[in-house]
Amino acid sequence: MFKIIDISTPHENNATEPFPPKLEFSDHKKGAERLAKLAGIDPSDFPDSMALATDIITGSGHSGTHIDAPLHYGPECEGKPARSIDQIPLEWCFGNGVLLDMRYKEPGSEITPKDLQNALTKINYKIRPLDIILIQTGCDQYWGTTTEKYLEMQSGIGVEGLNWLLDQGVKCIGIDAWTLDRPVKSMVESFRKTGNKKELWSSHMHGRNREYLQIEKLSNLDKIPYYHGFIVSALPMKFKGATAGWCRAVVLISQND
Repeated sequence: MFKIIDISTPHENNATEPFPPKLEFSDHKKGAERLAKLAGIDPSDFPDSMALATDIITGSGHSGTHIDAPLHYGPECEGKPARSIDQIPLEWCFGNGVLLDMRYKEPGSEITPKDLQNALTKINYKIRPLDIILIQTGCDQYWGTTTEKYLEMQSGIGVEGLNWLLDQGVKCIGIDAWTLDRPVKSMVESFRKTGNKKELWSSHMHGRNREYLQIEKLSNLDKIPYYHGFIVSALPMKFKGATAGWCRAVVLISQND
């Protein structure tokens, strides 16, 4: 038996993100009209003229907590056609989790290999292949404030840090923020200063060179009682041919702990 900790951000109207989903709710009266038309009966034939409430959800596969597939990063990965979300190995999305606390990092700063190594030394842990790494920046506390603030109050992993994790056999990395990269404002400032196009979404773009997954917009990482020894489940919706899939990311804690 396991205790379940929900580490997902909700899909909701007016969500704190640039491209929020739209949720339309149809009540039980409307449900009677809809099903009556389908069945060739009258809405009043249902008890109290009520049937089944339904919802219509319109939005990007990248809204709320979701997993980015390799196809999101580019058309090819490692010289082959990049895999869509329905093609990724589910084994990459379910496994041993490791929580790395980066809340000391300044918003806009880059998480480096040294940062990752120091965090692992602090918790006395060595990464194993297929561990799911959860990066805690503290940005999730700004969900529900303003989109501008939510987009800025995070650090992000750079290509060097990303490569270091992938070299350890990691295939799935999650973060409690809008993107695994540095904030948009910080990336654009660096790009305008240097003219280097590699400053823009560098970790995402690196997914054209090395195959891996991102879980974006996690939350409640502060509720995980320890830094390793737990299981992460983040199975994505099976959207055929899509670049991402919504997921209900959770942490499973052994009931014996």
